[in-house]
Amino acid sequence: MATSPKTLLLLASAIPQVLGFCGARTHLDRREEGETVPTATFGYIGTGGPLLWHHLSPANALCATGTNQSPINMVEGSFTLVPGTDLTVTLPEEVEEAEFENLGSTIEVVMEGKGGALTLEEVEYELLQFHFHHPSEHVDNGVSLPMEMHMVFQSAEQQLAVIGVYVDLVDSTSANATRSLRRRATASTMLETIFASIDAIATPGSVTKTGAFTMTELNEMLATTEFQRYAGSLTTPPCSEGVQVSISSHILRNLRAQRLALFNPT
Repeated sequence: MATSPKTLLLLASAIPQVLGFCGARTHLDRREEGETVPTATFGYIGTGGPLLWHHLSPANALCATGTNQSPINMVEGSFTLVPGTDLTVTLPEEVEEAEFENLGSTIEVVMEGKGGALTLEEVEYELLQFHFHHPSEHVDNGVSLPMEMHMVFQSAEQQLAVIGVYVDLVDSTSANATRSLRRRATASTMLETIFASIDAIATPGSVTKTGAFTMTELNEMLATTEFQRYAGSLTTPPCSEGVQVSISSHILRNLRAQRLALFNPT
């Protein structure tokens, strides 16, 4: 029997140190300067958990009835493997700073207006933000990876596309640092720089600025990887479908940040 998307979310939420899941309104609303950051109103356990999201609002009906829901178990037959040339991803080489937000359900780096772009099937998208899931939302042949980063793009017609990149967390002093991985891994100074500011957003609704970071390593990785593509959805209410999901075959590697233990959203 196939594992349902909402069951995957329940399994992931049972693991300690959960950063959260792909948001809908909270991730995609355009921010005004000085505006309070909205936090998630849904949860992952009890009466607010994934199997009952459709009861929170009539707008969430697809959370129960949708036929193309994310996340999924990435097994053969559930996706199409495409070359990186099928997607044209352009990320800024250098970012002077960016807003870094705690939305209660996840932590997010706001990238709107900073030059990130995606062209997919002749549709042009702008990079709005990227956020993190700890552990991963998607599972790779039944195996959950330590972390997953989602870059969320939106077209002028409000179409959505998500590029997902798994992140392996390693301890520099342990055997994990040299373990053999199924997927090719690239070290990420970008993540090291961003996570250096995580203490400043320990409280849901809080915002800070990142330091300057480079996206060169990520650009180079996305230019050489293959992608596992499928038609999916937002992974939180209202679970809207029609989202183009592309999961990178290559992954990022980051030193395990103990600060991540601060985040245990309910």
